[in-house]
Amino acid sequence: MQPFIRNSRPLFFVLILFSFYISCSAQRSGTGSNVYVDDKGVMRWSKSKAEVQGFGINYTVPFAHAYRAAKKLNISHKEAIDNDVYHFARLGFDAYRVHVWDTEISDTVGNLLDNDHLQLFDYMLKKMKERGMKFIITPIAFWGNGYPEQDEKTPGFARKYGKADCLTNEDAIQAQEKFLFQFLNHVNPHTGIAYKDDPDIIAFEISNEPHHNDPPEKVTTYINRMVSSMRKTNCKKPILYNISHRIHLVDAYFNAGIQGGTFQWYPTGLGAQKELGGNLLPNVDRYTVAFADNPKYRKGAKIVYEFDAADVGRSYIYPAMARSFRQAGMQWATHFAYDPTYMAYANTEYNTHFMNLVYTPQKALSLKLASEVFHTIPMYKDFGKYPANTKFDAFRVSYEEDLAEMVSDKKLIYTNNTRSAPSSLNKLEEIAGFGNSPVVMYEGAGAYFVDKIESGVWRLEIMPDAIWIQDPFGKNSLDKKVAVVNWRTWPMTINLPDVGNDFVIRALNNNNASDTKVQGQTFNVSPGTYLLTRKGLNTGVNGNTKWKNILLKEFTAPKSTLESTYVLHTPATQIHEGSSLTIEATIATPNEPEAVEITVLSGLRPKIFHMKKVSGYTYITTIPAEEVKEGFLRYFITVKENKKAITFPGAKNGNPGDWNFSAMHPYEVIVVPASAPIYIFNAFSDNDELSRPWNKNTSFVPKAEPGKAEIRMNLEKLFDVDPENPKAKRVHDYSMRYYFGNKIVGRRSGIADKNEIVFHGRSLTSKPCWVQLALVTRQGLAYGGVIKIDSNSADYSLALSELKKVNLVTLPRPYPTFLPYFFEPDVDTKFNLNDIESLQISIGPGIPENELGNSHAFAIESVRLE
Repeated sequence: MQPFIRNSRPLFFVLILFSFYISCSAQRSGTGSNVYVDDKGVMRWSKSKAEVQGFGINYTVPFAHAYRAAKKLNISHKEAIDNDVYHFARLGFDAYRVHVWDTEISDTVGNLLDNDHLQLFDYMLKKMKERGMKFIITPIAFWGNGYPEQDEKTPGFARKYGKADCLTNEDAIQAQEKFLFQFLNHVNPHTGIAYKDDPDIIAFEISNEPHHNDPPEKVTTYINRMVSSMRKTNCKKPILYNISHRIHLVDAYFNAGIQGGTFQWYPTGLGAQKELGGNLLPNVDRYTVAFADNPKYRKGAKIVYEFDAADVGRSYIYPAMARSFRQAGMQWATHFAYDPTYMAYANTEYNTHFMNLVYTPQKALSLKLASEVFHTIPMYKDFGKYPANTKFDAFRVSYEEDLAEMVSDKKLIYTNNTRSAPSSLNKLEEIAGFGNSPVVMYEGAGAYFVDKIESGVWRLEIMPDAIWIQDPFGKNSLDKKVAVVNWRTWPMTINLPDVGNDFVIRALNNNNASDTKVQGQTFNVSPGTYLLTRKGLNTGVNGNTKWKNILLKEFTAPKSTLESTYVLHTPATQIHEGSSLTIEATIATPNEPEAVEITVLSGLRPKIFHMKKVSGYTYITTIPAEEVKEGFLRYFITVKENKKAITFPGAKNGNPGDWNFSAMHPYEVIVVPASAPIYIFNAFSDNDELSRPWNKNTSFVPKAEPGKAEIRMNLEKLFDVDPENPKAKRVHDYSMRYYFGNKIVGRRSGIADKNEIVFHGRSLTSKPCWVQLALVTRQGLAYGGVIKIDSNSADYSLALSELKKVNLVTLPRPYPTFLPYFFEPDVDTKFNLNDIESLQISIGPGIPENELGNSHAFAIESVRLE
């Protein structure tokens, strides 16, 4: 399509002037702005010349599903914003980004609509500014406003044209030009400043994830027109463009008048519909930009507009991602997306993500640590490859401990129980954590913050307990709770020389009537904010004292939503005959139960074992070896509270020993001889948990025998051109992964006695099929070998002693798709069968070269060790 021309002068002359205008705009982008991009591609503050560093979140209360959910739940949008922005301050976030839902604040020709969405957006920016946050705003999203619901009939141009036409249709392009011009000129009534002039808006990203299909010159022209409409407002801020999609067009992007590029990272894919298991640190080992050597790229600013380890419920991973971003030269990163607290109980906004200080305290602390990484680690600093890079500067991440931590002279931050401590406690100024450390001991299940205000005076903030009662990454609804909060009083011990023993504790937040005494270093405490003062010290510090970007008395958290009893327990799949069985369960009750018992159904007389609380909501007991006999071990868990008994599974009233107890489905563990095979994959039960790239020719089919099924894979080709990266190196491989670590817990003691891995399946054609089987260890290393299967449904085996180190495929496959296909560690560790936790099945390795381009079809029924 011919570029839009506003007059009748010859096209060639107009394009020369247009290109000159854009070039001049690019060169002067920093002039008069508080941020500029230097000739090495570094964003810097104009006054200090210091590098811009920002870390924070995407957050969407003014728009789309979050906006509608607040209305449905009768929540004040402004109060919700106030509360969440306070939590951003506690987590150390200083950066905000969002793709504005243009479809809600524009009409079809691009006029900006001053409606409730825009007014709330203005209010939110004001509240964030008050906390010292900076912004990169993306005015155009192209999206409808429905997800996860149906799109509404919004007034905007995006609904009329859709993303594809917005990039090519002349009327749609003109609408975007008009919208960008009006959006940047919009004056926020709370600040009296237009967006183009707001010193806290440091840059604009034109649009969210455009997927261009046009030739390079048309792409450049489109971007130039967007830049021109923004520069006509006299905006001097850097203008950025998404360069992590359609990366063969990277020169076309930088030939336009932009000052930098934006990236995303979803290293664990998106939309698993379940929590992912296994060690995912190899997936975040490095953020490798495929075009990093492009000289135009090297001169542009580099920011991360969205990232998350989607469908990961653990807390160890975010600082590792931040480390990799800094190594790649990223200056700014904003997580996608922080759940508004009022709807986080249901995790409906984006069920593949889950982030909130109240409901995901350990993950939120991990994100706080990632912010520390961004503000501590120099750009391009290289700490080597995994596993050597798990300790970097003051930070450490551990998959095995589900722990991320920072230990420095002044700061101690941790996401789980830790034994780490600064060399001296006398210099400490900030503690943030979950669980226990050498400085703080706490049984509750919420985050806490301990901050030094002045000598002998500290502020303590404790969040309520968060308990996940369902997998939060499944199919969710506002009518379904995936997490609850509980306000309980727990003992806490604080070992700080600056306040010493028998310090004074005083409640600060409104409506907090707690009156607790300290005995030594220990006291009972409930959620809220408190002032800790050295014994005998007089201080003028009080709740209205301002400290950094908060008032000391500030506190916000939802009230208790734990209204009934939950027993959260997954029984062992199998266990050896004659071995003891340790049973652990989370007993979630509003108050501590009177007793918790396990009833083992053994013969005519059930046997009762008492469960002991080991910490917080965690209870444990051990069934002795003599009770574990070949067959099925069945049991119930009974919680006794308020002189009543509730039995699980099923939450039935009464005890299993009662004559009228009606529950018929106890927990069940299969008990087998130690010599029995260990099944590490069974298609019938494990199909939904198998991580694999989507393939239209995959089917899940039952077999004639009850309880058996096979997964049929028909791969037309092992390599297909990626439209996001059409010049990518050809890798002929299709791989799948299954995490079985939790499944074999009860069999690990006998795993060293196994000597073969056995695949049961078949080729779906008359031709043989080559399949690589690899066992993946908890250290992220893969050891495997290739079997050749024919059309007979049979066993095909490999000796475990013959397994060799093979490539580990980064599964689930990440976004952006240009990231490496394989993880190749530097270490060469000897294979230890006791460390295995996942199975990788690959089609590609071992296939004769002349067969690689052909189709490959096979069926898998099971994989076992024997």
